[in-house]
Amino acid sequence: MESKCHPNNKGESKDYFIDPNTSSETNLTSPRNEIIFTVQSAFNLIQLPMKTKYRSRIVSRMSLLIIVALFIITNHLRLTHADQVVLLDTTREATLEWTRYPYGPQAQTPGWVEESFTDFVKGINWRSYVVCDVAYHNVNNWLWSPFIDRGPANRLYIEIQFTIRDCSLFPGNALSCKETFSLLFYEFDAATREPPPWQTDSYRLIARIAAGEGRFNQNSDVDINTEVKSIAVNKKGVYFAFRDQGACISVLAVKVYYITCPAVTENFAHFNETPTGKEITIIEKQNGTCVENAEPYEAPTYLCKGDGKWTILTGGCRCKAGYEPNNLNKTCTECPLGTFKSPEVTKCTPCPPNSNSSKTASPFCKCMPGYYRHPSDGRHMPCYSPPSAPTNLTLLFVDQTSAIISWSAPTKNKTNTGKTLSNKYHSDIVYKIRCNMCSPNVMYNPSSDTFNETKITLTNLEPVTTYTVQVHATNSVSHLTDLSRHPNESSLITTNDTPFSNVSFFTIPLDLNEIKTSHAEIVFTTESVLLSTAFNLRILAITSKDADLEWDKPIQSDSPLEFYELRWFPKLELDVINKTALNTKETKAHIEGLMENTEYGFQVRCKTINGFGSYSNMIYAQTLQSVGSVYDDSVQLRFIAGAIVTGVLFLVIFIIATVYFMRSKHQDELDKKSTNHLPLPLDYATNEVNSMDTTPIVKTLHLNAISVCPYER
Repeated sequence: MESKCHPNNKGESKDYFIDPNTSSETNLTSPRNEIIFTVQSAFNLIQLPMKTKYRSRIVSRMSLLIIVALFIITNHLRLTHADQVVLLDTTREATLEWTRYPYGPQAQTPGWVEESFTDFVKGINWRSYVVCDVAYHNVNNWLWSPFIDRGPANRLYIEIQFTIRDCSLFPGNALSCKETFSLLFYEFDAATREPPPWQTDSYRLIARIAAGEGRFNQNSDVDINTEVKSIAVNKKGVYFAFRDQGACISVLAVKVYYITCPAVTENFAHFNETPTGKEITIIEKQNGTCVENAEPYEAPTYLCKGDGKWTILTGGCRCKAGYEPNNLNKTCTECPLGTFKSPEVTKCTPCPPNSNSSKTASPFCKCMPGYYRHPSDGRHMPCYSPPSAPTNLTLLFVDQTSAIISWSAPTKNKTNTGKTLSNKYHSDIVYKIRCNMCSPNVMYNPSSDTFNETKITLTNLEPVTTYTVQVHATNSVSHLTDLSRHPNESSLITTNDTPFSNVSFFTIPLDLNEIKTSHAEIVFTTESVLLSTAFNLRILAITSKDADLEWDKPIQSDSPLEFYELRWFPKLELDVINKTALNTKETKAHIEGLMENTEYGFQVRCKTINGFGSYSNMIYAQTLQSVGSVYDDSVQLRFIAGAIVTGVLFLVIFIIATVYFMRSKHQDELDKKSTNHLPLPLDYATNEVNSMDTTPIVKTLHLNAISVCPYER
């Protein structure tokens, strides 16, 4: 049947044009199309006449660059553009056979008719529906899509490509011509073989669609419109319906799809393809899973926006120990033999000295036999062996009850290749003394169980006794030789492969019976004690700075005497180690250089070929104070007394002068006051007063005349 409103007439097919800007799918692929076009243009340039060898060079170089560019741009487009999951696309169907109403011989109007829309120039051959019942009254044509299962979609999009003829093309013939149609939908929980519900009240209106791009008003002018609408869905699926009420319409293509954020791998975590939310503004949270051979350091999450783009990545994964990250492919590659990958390093690293790995994907390199790794060290640190024995063990001093022993530090560690390691454990070597013949009363200095010094002093030894002293050298890995405590190296590692560092092995008492250490040994014999120690030490004379002492020879001795040693020191400095001493072969001595007025202690002992005897009992004596000092003190006292007397004398003179001056000044003031009085009457001055007349006289001056009036009581 030939339709008046379907633009698929043979003479019109060559004029059809589909605007690529109206298609959302075309918009997503347009950057890729431009790249392909650019690549094709580049290859066209190669076809120009040129020498074969130059052309081959250019082709090889351009091919490499193009492959890299396409790989980068494709990944970029995949990350920046949303993906569409198409549920229905009529352009890929050979036939549609959708449900229509009215339909059949009883239909009042022709209704929707399925036809083909072809454009051989563009390679288009689509099945479409047309309707053009403008010549009928009360037109009500319905067209239903098949049931569309929404799957995981939360929001469905429907894209319609259509044409509408202008009503001006039907002058006088159109009884109910319109230029719009209605798009509706109906959600359903299950698809059935029965036709979908077609009652108007069962459907919800999506939009009333008009020709946005335009309407063609001539047979040769065609304007194809594209309209995209979306709805939120909740049930299993949906029917879409097209309702015509008197328009001349061609529904050329229908596509139903939903948008997803594409599957991506970021921070070594994979995020599956995620449908967008029910609304454009809703963000869907997607949890990621670590790629193979990776583990999360924080739960990876990614947010999918309503436009199908990822945003706000949190957390992620990292490659497990023994695997190296490949940042380009976002994968974890196992480490080859002879290398390892631990949390301390970022990539597969060759084994440190004195260690090796016997398998691929090794999280650490196991120490070779005889070498150990300290628990507080990282897996990237070398393995060390316990130190060798101390060298140059020497007896510096020995007498009847004490001995001093010194030695040199062991040689530095060496690798299995003979290269000397400049390592921190050489300075951390400690020593422990073992003396089987020493009694519990023997004192050691240093007194700690282990120490760093290369010298030790032993006291409270027994005279004429042979001692064997062993000096054991240990370091921080010597304890690891105790297989009963640490049968293998893995026991020193916690579950997360992080070495513990809160244990100090130097604070643990060292039991030489449990571990094997290298040591040096020395044998010596203490000297004998002289039989007599009573020398009767006495002071013959003592002054402010000198003293004369005398003592008796020992009553008996086990060997000939060589000399006597006399020592002295202030009594307040009895515990001073470096005391002053004097050697003499006589039984008397004269000491000089003593401090005045100071109490001294004196002791003497004898020296034989077997060593020193014990000191005599200590005696004390105080030096005198010199006469010069006493004279100086008396002169000083006299000077101070004279100064005090002189000061007092001057003070008395000053006080007397001050009193005299004040009294003279007061007398002068009295004299001045007396000279300022009026002169007395003559009769008072000459003592010529009439004693018989006692009446006072008052002189009054009035107009240069003096009158005397009696004063009446």
